[in-house]
Amino acid sequence: MSDRLVFFDTTLRDGEQVPGCQLNTVEKIQVARQLEQLGVDVIEAGFPASSPGDFNSVVEISKAVTWPVICALTRAVESDIDSAAEALKHARYKRIHTGIGTSDEHIRYKFNSTREEILERAVAAVKYAVKQKVDDVEFYAEDAGRTDNEYLARVVEAVIRAGATVINIPDTTGYCLPDEYGAKIRYLMENIDELSSGKAILSTHCHNDLGMATANTMSGILNGARQVEVAINGVGERAGNTALEEI
Repeated sequence: MSDRLVFFDTTLRDGEQVPGCQLNTVEKIQVARQLEQLGVDVIEAGFPASSPGDFNSVVEISKAVTWPVICALTRAVESDIDSAAEALKHARYKRIHTGIGTSDEHIRYKFNSTREEILERAVAAVKYAVKQKVDDVEFYAEDAGRTDNEYLARVVEAVIRAGATVINIPDTTGYCLPDEYGAKIRYLMENIDELSSGKAILSTHCHNDLGMATANTMSGILNGARQVEVAINGVGERAGNTALEEI
């Protein structure tokens, strides 16, 4: 396993969900250029399917920066993935970030579905994203913090085999304590051959509801995660994300 740590900045996507924050395209380009100067590896530029403004921001950021990977978020929906691929067409390096909720709470109450159906939708979304000829595909298991580890491992293994190269393990509700989150990362590392062999890497994405975002992220790194999802000053929905400068 490589010791290199990939920095994925989501200030322009998740960070913009902080109450009262609304950046226009020019402002987003200014932030993206500063992130490039900081040496950030991946910039999550937006959620193109969510609005024409977000779509345009991803297009213009793709033109404005050179070296970072430009990433666009989608749901596990083909039209979302189509929109992301179109928005990223000018990016030198591009990534589609697709996924779906995997906790029993999300499966039952958000999707009115079953574990098997969610697994099928996850695999289908990754396969469809791979067909868009982007450089890589990242999969997020939304609410992974509350997802049963054995089922989470099944999903992660399946989406890697479908073509995902980065697997995001979000503590979506800011639920986990550091020992719990680290143990979840370690469980996946120990039980999925494709992770231990380096075919794919795990990513942290921690929220600060309990003031644990940085601690959880560090615990994830120590247990095998090799990408960290962060935001400038820890901005983001509710209590915020892991702070870029703290990691």
